[in-house]
Amino acid sequence: MKLSREIKTGVIVVGGILLFIMGFSYLKSTSLFDSSKTFYAVYDNVGGLQPGTSVSINGLNVGNVNDIRFKDESGKLIVTFSVGNDFEFSNTSMAELYDTGIIGGKGIQIIPVFDGSPMAKSGDTLTTGVKPGLTDLVQKNLAPLQQKIEGAVSNADSLLINFNQILDLQTKSNLRESISGLNALVKSFQSSANSLNSLLSENRAQLNGSIENISTITGNFAKLSDSLSSAGLTTTIKNLETTLANFNEILVKIEQGEGTMGKLMTDEELYKNLTASSKELDLLLQDFRLNPKRYVNVSVFGKKQIEYELPENDPARNIEE
Repeated sequence: MKLSREIKTGVIVVGGILLFIMGFSYLKSTSLFDSSKTFYAVYDNVGGLQPGTSVSINGLNVGNVNDIRFKDESGKLIVTFSVGNDFEFSNTSMAELYDTGIIGGKGIQIIPVFDGSPMAKSGDTLTTGVKPGLTDLVQKNLAPLQQKIEGAVSNADSLLINFNQILDLQTKSNLRESISGLNALVKSFQSSANSLNSLLSENRAQLNGSIENISTITGNFAKLSDSLSSAGLTTTIKNLETTLANFNEILVKIEQGEGTMGKLMTDEELYKNLTASSKELDLLLQDFRLNPKRYVNVSVFGKKQIEYELPENDPARNIEE
């Protein structure tokens, strides 16, 4: 059967239309004979999301983004995407926008929710969320740090300005002189250290001998201590402590007036009598020295003893009177 030119032209036109529709659908990442469900999600900012970007559930690609356009005058964006019928989820599930890589790129992942709500059907608008990417987290954490660094730099500038104001020419000159003096002092310490090292090196033998002598003396002291310990020094010290304790008890009794010695120490009347007796004995000895004839009279021929009269200035006269 021979086809006419008109039929051939019509077939070519219809085929071209079909190819155009299929190509357009392919460019929009939608299949012409696709039976997947279509959902909507509203975002304030899609962050560079492009049509054709994959949609995933638990990391598995289940659909694609079909279209992105402004919703209304508020500037919000409505994203149309399709999801295959292989997996069912409730209409309370979330369509979360996330970073697909470190460098950039956005994607949508469905976070399914199974709370007994009705299953999502084609044409539903899902709740949305945005998962912070690495760049957002870095910027969020770096912002406070940047503020602190800026504040520190500002404080450092103020400190340097104040420091420059304090360091006038005279102060700088004094600092230079102080640093020079400090260098001279360090050099002097270095010279002293070198001299000390040379002195130690020259007298190393004497120092070693002195240390050996000290060790010998220490050993002798240890031996002496052992000898004293073995000789019963500990017992002697204990006996001495006991004797001192007894002596302390005797002294306490004497202070309290107990015993003969205590009475002698505390009896005031006895002290007065002894003082008076001492004075009388002293007068007696003085009178005996000045007037021995009063006490010793020897008569060979039986001569009558002459009665002795006290001198006017004799202290004994005062006693008799």
